[in-house]
Amino acid sequence: MLLALLVPLLLAGCAYTPYPEAPTTVAAAEDDRYIIGPGDSLEIVVWGNPEVSRGVTVPPDGVITVPLVEDLPATGKRGTELAREIEQELAQYIREPVVTVIVSGFVGPFDRQVRVVGEAANPQALQYREGLTALDVMIEVGGLTDFAAGNRATIVRREDGERRQYNVRLEDLVKDGDVSANVQMLPGDILIIPESLF
Repeated sequence: MLLALLVPLLLAGCAYTPYPEAPTTVAAAEDDRYIIGPGDSLEIVVWGNPEVSRGVTVPPDGVITVPLVEDLPATGKRGTELAREIEQELAQYIREPVVTVIVSGFVGPFDRQVRVVGEAANPQALQYREGLTALDVMIEVGGLTDFAAGNRATIVRREDGERRQYNVRLEDLVKDGDVSANVQMLPGDILIIPESLF
């Protein structure tokens, strides 16, 4: 008899989270154009000057070196901004240089990544892209493990200079197909998927 009373309470406790539900939509960022970050691969093309054109990977300190241009900060800039700065530096050696910076191998700055930790099949940091949702994130990380307490998952988000935490019902979304549980992700979000208690 006592066991029959405790089971519903335990089941209710497994789904409980002290955080409010995450909003399904949030205001889009003013400018979502891609920002270069450490680990990004850059192809720097100087038109008509293949000897100074190079492919480089942005190191952890964010400072790149290419022929004739040393120690140029790359992180936090758009490709076109970096191209104009390289043109200014090369103008000392090349008459009217025309530079194109092509970004590939996207990693992006840390503050624009969405990190997934806990009971995801493949926890990782993902580069944020416009319109990214919890469902997109779940697809990229391979879904939930068998031990995940998906409905107790939370999103840690910085809003107005403060960290806030929201509940997100990943199990309802992934296993039951409840699209009302699909929430929009923002740059810098941390998705925490706890382990089930039993």
